[in-house]
Amino acid sequence: MSEFNENNSYNTQYGTPNRENRSRPMLMVLICAVTSLLAGALGGWLAVTRLGSSSPVIVQSQETGTSPATTVQSQQTNKTISEVAEAISPSVVEIFTEVTMNSYGFFGGTYTSQAAGSGVIISADGYIITNNHVLESADSITVKTYDGTEYEASVIGTDSKSDIGVIKIEADNLTPAVIGDSSLIKAGDTAIVVGNPLGTLGGSITHGIISSASREMIISNESMELIQTDATINSGNSGGGLFDGNGNLIGIVNAKDSGTTSSGALIEGIGFAIPINSAMDVATELMTYGKVTNRPMLGVYIQTLQQDTQKYKAGVYIQDVMTGGGAEQAGLKPLDRIVSVDGENISSYSDLSIVLRNKKVGDSVKVTVERDGEEMSFDVTLTGSIEETEKG
Repeated sequence: MSEFNENNSYNTQYGTPNRENRSRPMLMVLICAVTSLLAGALGGWLAVTRLGSSSPVIVQSQETGTSPATTVQSQQTNKTISEVAEAISPSVVEIFTEVTMNSYGFFGGTYTSQAAGSGVIISADGYIITNNHVLESADSITVKTYDGTEYEASVIGTDSKSDIGVIKIEADNLTPAVIGDSSLIKAGDTAIVVGNPLGTLGGSITHGIISSASREMIISNESMELIQTDATINSGNSGGGLFDGNGNLIGIVNAKDSGTTSSGALIEGIGFAIPINSAMDVATELMTYGKVTNRPMLGVYIQTLQQDTQKYKAGVYIQDVMTGGGAEQAGLKPLDRIVSVDGENISSYSDLSIVLRNKKVGDSVKVTVERDGEEMSFDVTLTGSIEETEKG
């Protein structure tokens, strides 16, 4: 396997890619978190082209006090923006993290980096939904609520594929958001964003419209279906709430398009949020199990070659097969190059992600691979999370 190592491997069990920056033509997708480095160095949360939406999961009932607010239908009303803002602001929090980083200068060592984002309260006793990238690698997490009270938070679970994370603070009688139904929104509906732009302006309100109820995007190599809005979104808004004109939570802000096109045109008013239906499905899994257990997967680890290397063609290869997974049972092997899944050509991890996103655990897919110069097909039954013991 040494001749095959290009550092582009992916774990399809949890959908966690190695950090691979692939620029999408025309637009650059910015992950909206703010980072400031110690010793006067400036930093920022920046990710290029990344989505992961999980397959739908059933929201399970929780004990009183931990269950998310009752879902209501999204609809437009005659409420003013200020009336809605007053009602929803107590449900949005500021999140501050510290991350220990390695210094590779002459003297080496470590230093601490600070970052900031946003979150939305989903239970009166302190469960908060935010983005995975807001929490990633954090050594400590501090939450500031609307009334200015600060709490230390613990991580309940994170999921990089969907970019959703859940944290918990020890508090009672908080004001949870009213969970809306993102399947009911449509282009032109009122959109209100509440968050912590720049990491210093907590509780900021911006508003606009829903530009698109469903926009497929590739962010950090993950395919995601996101809500597009022209409401102003800046660094630090990540993990904050996208609300409808009635004050219902319809999305979790996670990205924006920024910069210029190849022709030099300035990009403005293009922000994105994870639909609340899929976000809450993932959050419920995280609160119940600490991870997503019912996302369909082939049961393989894959590796992507961007160009022909020695005797291997560019493409998506099986690096290893998980014990007990559908791929193992079907007969797939390491070094098989995945050509197609259910007739859809596969040339990148995001291609595979798009196909699997529309499947559920128990479905069977036809996987065509190239092995030793010959194409062959296998029927693979998709499984949920697999607990593997570490190989010796």
